[in-house]
Amino acid sequence: MNIIKILMYTFKVLLNESIEANGIGSLETISISQRLDLLVLEEQKEIYKRYKLSMV
Repeated sequence: MNIIKILMYTFKVLLNESIEANGIGSLETISISQRLDLLVLEEQKEIYKRYKLSMV
């Protein structure tokens, strides 16, 4: 498991805990959500890059 996947899992857990503790609209929850979105985007870019290379 690479570091991005570990970080994504960690942020998912933190996001769920933050939602339970602070609600969905809190600044902490929004910040964690944005960071998770960036990690997912980076992972999707890597997957696409590998897919594109395999098609050549």
